[in-house]
Amino acid sequence: MLVQPKPKNARSKRVQTNRGPKVVENTKTAIFVRGSKTSQVIIDVLSDLYSLRKPDAINFTKKNEIHPFDDETSIEFFARKNDSSLFAVGMHSKKRPHNLILGRMFNYQILDMIELGIERCAPMKDFKAATSAVGMRPLMVFNGEAFNHSEDMVRLKSTLLDFFRGEVAEMVSLKGLEYVISVTAGPPGINGEPGLVFFRTYTTSLKKSGVRQPRVELEEMGPSIDMRIRRVRYPTDDMWKQATRIPKELKVTKVKNISRDGLGDKYGRIHMGKQDINKIQTRKVKALKKHLDAESNKRQKMDVDGLE
Repeated sequence: MLVQPKPKNARSKRVQTNRGPKVVENTKTAIFVRGSKTSQVIIDVLSDLYSLRKPDAINFTKKNEIHPFDDETSIEFFARKNDSSLFAVGMHSKKRPHNLILGRMFNYQILDMIELGIERCAPMKDFKAATSAVGMRPLMVFNGEAFNHSEDMVRLKSTLLDFFRGEVAEMVSLKGLEYVISVTAGPPGINGEPGLVFFRTYTTSLKKSGVRQPRVELEEMGPSIDMRIRRVRYPTDDMWKQATRIPKELKVTKVKNISRDGLGDKYGRIHMGKQDINKIQTRKVKALKKHLDAESNKRQKMDVDGLE
């Protein structure tokens, strides 16, 4: 881990403050790095993923001696230099052909990463469909039970969501959903090896439907990638606890006797002490006065005595 240098002027101090920890963090930046040996498949995958991640991404086209699973210092140096929280490294070798590594950083240290083997790739240039605008957030769909049961698939889902999340927004316009990313988990192999993961990207077009909601049509725009999980590195318990800690300023203060249901409706509970009905202040009606009740009872008693 590199030592944090002391700022020499006001400009470097502003940069250092901007990179420091905040209650609401900046939008995550992703770096795309090529290894010492790459293939055309890996180059196409990195280029297309970079196009989907822009503008919060940096693409390095030169080759680098970098092996995240064996040596962490190189990728951590890249992350600190470019203030990035996400990285994608592509390489190619005889032992691991068409290798893609996706990972996340915390405090400029590797939090977790997952190694994927690309078995088929159809880049965006092979499709005639119109591409989405730069900086648009995708709608992500995950298909398959494996994303709920397999630890490796759950980690892959979490990593992909971080890669394409973009800026945090409370509301999204329907016209702003220009493309959809579909990730499907295939069945596992006969010997228990992980199944294929199908990564597909579609552009959306809104058509008239005769009702308020438009009819949505999908057209594949690429990239179309078939990949398989090879290796996964999980974070340590302490680092994961620090990375997922919620600041005190963002924690919702619990209010006594107030709760919410699954739909977000608020319910309040009121505790009332014991009440004496005879002492409750009611509307002053002449017919309800006590002396009138006593006179009425006295008259009824006299009438009964007269009958006897």
